[in-house]
Parts: sequence; structure tokens; C-alpha cells
Amino acid sequence: MARIVVLGAGFAGLWAALGAARKRDEIGAPAADVEILVVDRNPYHNIRVRNYEVDISDAAIPLVELLDPAGVDHRVAEVREIDPVKQHVSVTTNGGSEVIGYDRLVLALGSQLVRPAIPGLMTNGFDVDTYAAAVRLDTHFAGLGEQAASEGLATVVIVGAGFTGIEVATEMPGKLEKAGIAGNRRVILVDPNPIVGETIGEQARPIVSEALAALGVETRLNVTVTSVDASSVTLSSGEMIPARTVVWCAGMRASPVAQTIAVERDRLGRLHVDHFMRVAGATNIFAAGDVASCVADGEHCTVMSCQFARPMGRFAGNNVVADLLGQPMLPLHIDWYVTVLDLGTWGALHTVGWDRQLYTSGAPAKATKQVINRQRIYPPRNGVRADILAAAAPTVQKPPPVARR
Repeated sequence: MARIVVLGAGFAGLWAALGAARKRDEIGAPAADVEILVVDRNPYHNIRVRNYEVDISDAAIPLVELLDPAGVDHRVAEVREIDPVKQHVSVTTNGGSEVIGYDRLVLALGSQLVRPAIPGLMTNGFDVDTYAAAVRLDTHFAGLGEQAASEGLATVVIVGAGFTGIEVATEMPGKLEKAGIAGNRRVILVDPNPIVGETIGEQARPIVSEALAALGVETRLNVTVTSVDASSVTLSSGEMIPARTVVWCAGMRASPVAQTIAVERDRLGRLHVDHFMRVAGATNIFAAGDVASCVADGEHCTVMSCQFARPMGRFAGNNVVADLLGQPMLPLHIDWYVTVLDLGTWGALHTVGWDRQLYTSGAPAKATKQVINRQRIYPPRNGVRADILAAAAPTVQKPPPVARR
């Protein structure tokens, strides 16, 4: 039996596994001849882009619901290292260390938050990088909601005014309201840059500023965090902010497992892949999603987002089976790019193109964002094999529809 191992069950990994199952069926290869195995530290697929929302109850989908109908095996394990020469993966499970061999590998372990060595950050900081982290934050808020008002109880400091930080900050008033946290609620967004949303585009930044002001979100710019404790945050300016909650949203890098393969990587630690999703300089290894960098349209490299991870996964899954069984592979080409940024109850922001030209904002953009987060990026959940595999076809979705003002 030949074995295809898919590392990761996020946006790229899930669709790589399902895309491989679809291609296996299309070719007519029996499952007994071609095993597809997914390895992930969690038994669920996290709709990661929803982790910042007020309600995350539907942000984790059991893998058994998605992979079993497609005939894809899955295991819960922590991936430690890849040996491309021996073609095996070292993992850790509850039972100890194990080695899993493969004939073809798809690396789709995504990215992770970068946490600098700031005193107190690891102990006292929160984030929304993973579903478990988002649940921990909500549990923390629920606990604060049971306490009497005190200094800093209702103050949240969010570090990093990029896309994630902005979405967390603008959703935070709703989270505090839901938790019933007493006192003078304050949300403070901190960033070392002189402006909020430095990379979001000149047309979009005034919209973000308008939304932050309307929601009462304060900013501290041109400063860094120097220390964090259980009740306060200290900034490089010397300001000490009483706060019981610090949410870190600054900086992402590719999974460190990518570092165990001796090939060239970009500044974010991502592996370079060709338009078939094959890792440059490696044999029998494909990669997709945040752990990979691909020229999407002949000019621009993919960015870390589900917009690219999902099609990269589908094509990687299709091509890894095609490569294994000696069939033609399909090149990935994505000829559009949009950004839809959630701005809480104020609305949202929708830009188009790599120069991020403003398309729409407010309520129309919010409707688009909700379609994306709650429908467009979800796999079929009816348990019907044909529907699940059809959704894994190696195609690129059209841009999301929107009603313009």
C-alpha cells in the first residue's frame, strides 16, 4: 500500500486531504491501495479566522465528521520533524514518540504567532491564534464577568495593529458586553508603527480609524510593550496601563516543522513551492497554506490567509495523488485578491487588488464578511461523501459577491 501523509488539518491540510481523496476516486484507485492519513494535534478543523468573534461555538468541526465519509484516516499527534531522506515523520502522541512513513507528503501545518521574550508575556498574555487559545480567552472573560468592578478589570490591551489586531479590537466591545464585565470598559490598541493598519492601504486606513473612533477604541502608537503582569502592561513610553487582559496579535511565522527540511525558505519561514505545490529542493514533498509561498498569478506571492490556503490545499491534494500514480498534475493560478476586514458592530472594510483599493465599507462589507466567515469557507457538513469530495475539486472560487452602496 502507498501512503500519502497530510500534516495539518487547517484550511490547507483539510482540503489537501479531501482533494487527494477526490483524485483517488477519480482515478479509480482503491482506498486499500492508496492510504491518505491526516496528522494534526487536534481532532477538529478550526475555522481559524473566526477565533476573534464574540461567538466561537461553531469554529471547531470534528474531523470525524469531515474525513470519515471521504475515506481519509486521521490521527491526533504533535508533528516534530520530517526526514526527507528516510521519508518519515516523527510525531509525539499520548503513547510516546512514533515514526510515520510516507510515499508522498503534504506539509500544511500553517503558521503560528510569534511571541517575543517580553517579561510576563508568556504567563499573562492571551491570543486568538488557535481555537484553544480563543476558548481560554473567553473563559478568562467569563471569570472577570463574575467579579466586582476594580482597576483594570474592564481594560483590554491588544498588541499589534495589523489585520488580526484590528479585528480583535473592534470585536472586543461585544466580547466584554457578552461577558458582563463591570466597570469602565476600555479597549486599547498598541503598535510600534506610527499608524494603524500600516499595510492595509491608504484608502482603507481612514475607514479603520473611523470605525475605531466610533467604537471607542484607544490607540498607543510608536511604542512597544516592555513588560506584562497579571494586572498591568508597561509600554516603552513609560506609561503603565492597569489591565487584566492583554491579547497578543503581533507577528506570524510558518510552522517550525518547516525548518527541519534542508531547503530554502522566505523571511517568514515559508517553503517555496512551484505552481503544482511541490517543495523546491525536496523529493516527494508538497506544501500548501501558510507554511508555503507560491507565486499565485505570475507576479505576486501568496499571503498567509485562508483565501490562498484553501485553493493551495485543493491543488496540493489533487497533485500529490496524480504524482504518486503517474498522472498529469494541475497548475494553480489565482488571478484575484481581496481583503475583507471585520470592524465589529461598525461594519467591515472590503478592498480589491494587491494595491488594496477601497471597494466598499460599512454594512455592505459586513454582509460580505459574514458570508465568508459563516458560509464560504465551511466544508459541507451533511456527511454526504459526494458533496464533500465535490467541494474539494481543484478549482479557484470566484471573488465573494457584494452589494455595493
